[in-house]
Amino acid sequence: MKLRKVSAASAAVLALALTATACGGDDNDSGSSGGDGKKITIGIKFDQPGLGQKTPDGYAGFDVDVATYVAKKLGYTEDQIEWKESKSADRETMLQRGDVDFIAATYSITPERQEKVDFAGPYLLAHQDVLIRADDDKIKSPEDLNDAKLCSVTGSTSAQNVKDKLAPKAQLQPYPTYSACLPGLQNGAIDALTTDDSILAGYAAQSQFKGKFKLGGFKLTNENYGIGVKKGSDLKDKINKALEEMVSDKSWDKAVEDNFGPANYKNEPAPKIGDIKS
Repeated sequence: MKLRKVSAASAAVLALALTATACGGDDNDSGSSGGDGKKITIGIKFDQPGLGQKTPDGYAGFDVDVATYVAKKLGYTEDQIEWKESKSADRETMLQRGDVDFIAATYSITPERQEKVDFAGPYLLAHQDVLIRADDDKIKSPEDLNDAKLCSVTGSTSAQNVKDKLAPKAQLQPYPTYSACLPGLQNGAIDALTTDDSILAGYAAQSQFKGKFKLGGFKLTNENYGIGVKKGSDLKDKINKALEEMVSDKSWDKAVEDNFGPANYKNEPAPKIGDIKS
């Protein structure tokens, strides 16, 4: 193949074209346009309705809405987000290895976790609570769980904590997942299910369960949900700023209503950054 000589004039035109292309690329780098290959990887739960759930139509839930808002403030469009499943036992390792840029997955801030990763937030204050049938008027306090059949999910300590500290006569009924507890709660095989109220509200808000369950409102613990980042990451301050903006422009309130509203979830006000309730 013959190579043609490029004239000085042609070279100048080519240089100008390349310069223009480079300038256009700057817009993409800022996240204003997709298609430039820039991505952000975010860890969420894939199996928690109302919080983080993988659906046939994509990803949905309060954590997803918060993470999407934060990503946009960091300069990424929705199609530049890569979602990764972050199971509870894997979260610190995923951050330490750099598998994800940040994690929003019902990730409670604790001193033990803070030794391994950093947290932005908190962005939601949840509490351990119980879910009972909507027509149940017998369970009005944690003590009423004595002699009640309480769903105990494999790998969770919530039900055992209730039995150890509040209702020693509670009858723990083992189930593999929270989702598996719901039909049992509905048909009376169990009397109550316990975990974070936000998680319970997410399950109760599903279309097939609307109006069938209610939260006890017991507030057994404080669970300060934060966004996890790698230790020393400069993303922490940027995410905190984005969370503050989400609250101030009312996007936070909308996300709460969209994801928990059908369960009549009486959420706490949006927490202030750094205000961790013990």
